[in-house]
Amino acid sequence: MTWFDDLKTPRIKSQVSERTSKVPEGLWVKCNSCGEILHSRALRDCFQVCPECQYHFRMSAVDRIAMLSDPTEEKSKSAGSQTPSVFEEYGENLVSSDPLEFDDTKPYRDRLRSAAQATKLGDACVVGKTRLGGVPYHLGVFEFKFMGGSMGIVVGEKISMMFENALKDRLPAVVVSSSGGARMQEGILSLMQMAKTSALIEKMRQKGIPYISVLADPTTGGVAASFAMLGDVILAEPKALVGFAGPRVIEQTIRQSLPPGFQRSEFLISHGFVDRIVPRKELPREISEWMVRLGRETCDFPSSVV
Repeated sequence: MTWFDDLKTPRIKSQVSERTSKVPEGLWVKCNSCGEILHSRALRDCFQVCPECQYHFRMSAVDRIAMLSDPTEEKSKSAGSQTPSVFEEYGENLVSSDPLEFDDTKPYRDRLRSAAQATKLGDACVVGKTRLGGVPYHLGVFEFKFMGGSMGIVVGEKISMMFENALKDRLPAVVVSSSGGARMQEGILSLMQMAKTSALIEKMRQKGIPYISVLADPTTGGVAASFAMLGDVILAEPKALVGFAGPRVIEQTIRQSLPPGFQRSEFLISHGFVDRIVPRKELPREISEWMVRLGRETCDFPSSVV
């Protein structure tokens, strides 16, 4: 036995390990921008925005819906973030049938099953009818944790269903995009959703029904190349990545360095691709005001709104 075998460091490490193991997983979050250690509950209360540097973390679809819907009495009495009952979801039973029977390192059906279990959702977006500031409207929100928010047949059908309901009810439509683009596991069938959703937006424009697009980080690929960039008003969260192909792909293709901040919200607004950059805390007020301003003459709003 050597002299250092009697040192107490191993016992001390084990005691520290025992203490830290009692800390619940996910209690603390490190900011990706400033490195500040944040309490997860405090971060949730700030709408997933770092209170130190205003970095916008990605937000779940459930939390987005809660933020962009009027609170209910039940919600105000309960703790935590839950989808408020004022939000009336539709299309929740739609699931992909794996039309191409796609199989790479993992069968597509297994990927769908894992994503559904992790997010408790049927696919990468949630749509429904809700109210914000007393204004009724139709809302679609992406869940990036479901296969990168990719758009397949189900997502395209849900977004189309939302636009169709907005036309039928003569109410505004709002989509909060956070997506990697069209879903490769569904091939050309996923790309067809770009044309289908875009055609419905044109119908809304002809009827004067407002459509507001909100770009969250990231909004790329087929989603960016279709309905995400076709809003009557296009709002973006600060520093959101928005574009068709990613910066690394573009640099490798053109063999040139890209300007600083390329494809971020601030770069896009300076080049006319985005109307306004809106911090997350201000989004509810901003969206509510735009819906009333754009739909005052064409939408069926309650008399209390107009």
